[in-house]
Amino acid sequence: MQPITDLFHRLSNLPELVHWAGLFGIAAIIFSETGLLIGVFLPGDSLLVTAGLLSARGYLNVYALVPLLTAAAICGNSVGYFIGRTTGPRIFNRENSFFFNKKHAIRAHEFYEKHGRKTIVLAQFMPIIRTFAPVIAGVGGMKFRVFITFNVIGAVIWIWSMVGIGYFLGSYIPGIDQHIEIVVIIVVFISILPGIISSYRARRARRYATVATVESTKA
Repeated sequence: MQPITDLFHRLSNLPELVHWAGLFGIAAIIFSETGLLIGVFLPGDSLLVTAGLLSARGYLNVYALVPLLTAAAICGNSVGYFIGRTTGPRIFNRENSFFFNKKHAIRAHEFYEKHGRKTIVLAQFMPIIRTFAPVIAGVGGMKFRVFITFNVIGAVIWIWSMVGIGYFLGSYIPGIDQHIEIVVIIVVFISILPGIISSYRARRARRYATVATVESTKA
């Protein structure tokens, strides 16, 4: 129980979390975020960028870090897929709890309905959707051969780009490791930006639809 307590205590301090967790600890976090429904509470993009930045400072071996985290993401997504295949549509009837919120599953399902197989790649860059997208793919009956293809592509692009950004910043911007919180805020904002845009477009479409209905009624 103590390691779990330590983990939640360190989630607010990513550099400390990276030092405490090490290579395999970070891999376990990435696996949990992508493969277990409790992953919505865990840092993803910001942790990867921080790990890349500290790798540039010599705290981690980036050549071991990237392949290990890529494998963790692929395995995590695959576990999520099989959770979806096992539970089926029943997951939408599951009661809300501390670790599960039905609206996240519904949101991921709507995203999947809109983007299809590309969801597995796109969702890697979207917190919360990232955790539920593989589950929804399993619920929807996506063939595993198709899923694993998009899973590998998405994991490689996500891990390599996020760690690469951190490594680049740590290598070429002096003193950036003293301002990691600024980098994290920027990365988190970029991560949630697609969700904000999608939500805005959906609200605008509903508003236009309502106006059109009212006008047609008046006519």
